[in-house]
Amino acid sequence: MRLVSLLILLAGFASAQTRPENGATEIQVWTAGGHSVPGGRGSIGIWNAGLRYGWVLTGPHGPGFLIGRFEYAIDAVPAYVLFQPVNTTYGAGLNPVNLKWNFATRGWLVPYLELSGGILFTGHSVPPGTSDVNFTSAAAFGTHFLGQKRTWTLEARYLHISNAGLERLNPGINTVEVRIGVGKFRGSQK
Repeated sequence: MRLVSLLILLAGFASAQTRPENGATEIQVWTAGGHSVPGGRGSIGIWNAGLRYGWVLTGPHGPGFLIGRFEYAIDAVPAYVLFQPVNTTYGAGLNPVNLKWNFATRGWLVPYLELSGGILFTGHSVPPGTSDVNFTSAAAFGTHFLGQKRTWTLEARYLHISNAGLERLNPGINTVEVRIGVGKFRGSQK
């Protein structure tokens, strides 16, 4: 047990100075990658990177183990690469809707659930033969690792990309991604 405590201390995850508290803001740089899964167009790999700015809007509320804090965030995604069988295409996106539930914990781990949505612009149609303007929706489960100077984040994300009927053909892409981020929660300016 002492060895685990020593490793946690050395990794910088002990006695975190910042937490996702009411009035705090989150700043994060992240990257994600994954591959398509059944339920849409297959054989497509995805890599993306972005910036997040979030606002923790509530104090802790909810029943029992579900108690948590609500956070709203915006993601700018300047780097999007889709590896399709026909071509590789590059793009950029914006996710203006990220609804996040940070579970209220006392330790250095803060698990969360998230639903998000946005828009993606690419140089070629995604999937091939459809549209270069698509919409994204996602559901994620992750954990913040709170450190003294920064917060690390690890999450699993289910991402759906489709043109929502802008074109006659709308097969969509479903992917599972792993996302890693580094940032911090800044306390409220009260």
